[in-house]
Formats: sequence, C-alpha cells, structure tokens
Amino acid sequence: MRRPAGHTDWCGRDHRCNLGEHRSDEIVVDLPGHARAVLVRVRTAAGREHAEVRVRVALASGEVAARRQLVGLLGDVRQAVTRAAIAARPRPRR
Repeated sequence: MRRPAGHTDWCGRDHRCNLGEHRSDEIVVDLPGHARAVLVRVRTAAGREHAEVRVRVALASGEVAARRQLVGLLGDVRQAVTRAAIAARPRPRR
C-alpha cells in the first residue's frame, strides 16, 4: 500500500528516514565466507520508489579466476536489473 505522505507500511521509521526519504529495514542474504547481499526499499522525497541492492562476493585469489567471476557477476546483475525494469513497464491494453 502506498501513501503519498508520511511513513509507508514498510518504512523502518527511524534514523534511516532522512532528507524526506523513507527506507525499509534491510533484507540480508548472507553466505558466510562467500557472499552477502543487502536489499533496501526506498521512497525518495519526490515519491519515486527504488530498490537499493549491495552485493559483496569473495573473489578467487588468482587474477584470471577473479576476473572470470566478475564477468559472470556483471552479467547476472545486468540480467536481474533488466528483468526488474521489464516487469515494471505498463502492459499494453487490449
């Protein structure tokens, strides 16, 4: 449910809300020693909503393997962002 003013139902309602933004609690996926992802829902002062995603992945010690991991990660992130953008498009009326 979206409310034009005030806190949203999902808002953390504490120090995270500043400068007119509303921010949710963090949703964390943690694979200790391997990877961690943090997702936060944000509504800006202008009313636009976003997802902020931070990802940290342990890289291989060898340069070639680390670069290969980065290429794969960037491809996966691009695919996820594209999929989310397509899902947000309005559907044509029939």
